[in-house]
Amino acid sequence: MTDQNFRFGAILMTLSTFVFAMQDGISRHLADTYNVYMVVMIRYWFFALFVLALAARRLPGGIAAALRPQFPLLQITRGVLLAAEIVVMVTAFTLLGLVETHAVFVCYPLLVAALSGPVLGERVGWRRWSAIGVGFVGVLVILQPGLRVFSTAALVPLLGAFMFALYGLLTRYVARGDSAMVSFFWTGMGGAVLMTAVGLFHWQAMSAPDWAWMAVLCCTAVLGHWLMIRALEVAEASALQPFAYLLLPFAATLGITVFGDRLEPNVALGAGIVVASGLFTLWRARKTGRGAVAGGP
Repeated sequence: MTDQNFRFGAILMTLSTFVFAMQDGISRHLADTYNVYMVVMIRYWFFALFVLALAARRLPGGIAAALRPQFPLLQITRGVLLAAEIVVMVTAFTLLGLVETHAVFVCYPLLVAALSGPVLGERVGWRRWSAIGVGFVGVLVILQPGLRVFSTAALVPLLGAFMFALYGLLTRYVARGDSAMVSFFWTGMGGAVLMTAVGLFHWQAMSAPDWAWMAVLCCTAVLGHWLMIRALEVAEASALQPFAYLLLPFAATLGITVFGDRLEPNVALGAGIVVASGLFTLWRARKTGRGAVAGGP
C-alpha cells in the first residue's frame, strides 16, 4: 500500500463517516415523528436497489453468483442482524440523542476484540484484554453507575454496539469463502426483506417535506457505503479503521448544534477512554496480523 493510496483511502473514509453522521441526524429527525420500523424499511428499499445494481455490474456472474454464497445461513443472519442493529440505534437516537448514543456505541471495536476468540477462534492476549477492560471502564463513566447504568435507555446503544460487533465478526468469517461483493449483496437484501416484513405493518402517512428528508436519507445511505467501499479498495481496512472513530465527533457536533444535545463531562471523559482503548486494540490486532472491522452502522 503506497502513501498516496493511504491518503486517498483516509480521505474517502473520513468523508464516509461524515455522511454516516448526517444519515444518523436525518434518521433521528424522522424517527422523532414516524415509526422507526417504517423509516428503516424505506431506507433499506433504496439501499437494496443500489446493492442489486452494484452486484449486477461488478460481481463476476452477476446477481446469479450472489445468490449462491458459500455460507447462505450466515449471510442471511448478517443481513438480518445489521437491520436489527440499525433499528436499535435509531431508537437510541430518539431516547438519548446523538452524543450519548455514539459515545457508548464507539466501544464496538472492543467488543470485536473480546468476541474474536469465541466466534473466530482467535487468541486475545493479555494486553488487549487489559485494553478491553479499561475501555469498559470508560463505558461505565459514560453511563454513570448508580444513576443510569440499569436503565433501559442507557443499555440500548450498548446492545447496538454488541450487535454491530457480532455482524463485523460474521463478516470476517464469511470472507473465508465469499467475496466482499457477495457479502454486501446479502447485507442489503437480507435487511430489506426483514424490514419490509416488519415495516409494512407500521406504515404512517408522511408529509411532503419529510418525504424530501427521506429521499436525502436514502441518498446518504448509498453514498456513505459507496465511499466506504472505495476507501477499502485503495487501502487496508486495518489502516483505515482509526478514521471510523471520526463518526463520534461528527455526530456529536450535529447533535449539539442541531438537536440541542449536551456534551456532559462524564460523556467526554468516558468516550476518550473508550477511543484510546479501542485504538490500542486495533494497533495490537494489526501488529499480530488480525483483521479489523471498518465502517459504521
